[in-house]
Amino acid sequence: MRRKDKWIVGAVLLAALIGGGTGVAVATNGGDGDETPITGPALENASAAALAYTGGGKVTDTEVGDEEGYYEVEVTLDNGKQADVHLDKDFKVLGSKVECGDKPNDKD
Repeated sequence: MRRKDKWIVGAVLLAALIGGGTGVAVATNGGDGDETPITGPALENASAAALAYTGGGKVTDTEVGDEEGYYEVEVTLDNGKQADVHLDKDFKVLGSKVECGDKPNDKD
C-alpha cells in the first residue's frame, strides 16, 4: 500500500473510532484500482478469522481474489506492523506475511 493510501486509511480509521467503531474499524480497499474489497457477512467472517490468527489488531484493508488465497485481510498489529492474512473461501488461514517477515503474533 502506498504511503498516501495509508494516510487515507488512517484518517478513515480515526473517523470510525471517533464515531464509535467496533473491532473491525476499517474494511475498505486500499485503492490499487483492480482489487475488490470483501463485503457483507464474508467481511465479518474474514475479519474475525484474521484477527483471531494475529491475536488482535485492526483490519485496515481487504481483498477478494487475492493471488495467495481466496481472501486477503490486512491487519495493523498492536506493534504497528502490518500483516496480510490469506484465507481460503471457507475462511481458513492459508498463511500470512508481516512487513518484516515475522509471524503475526511475534512480540518485538
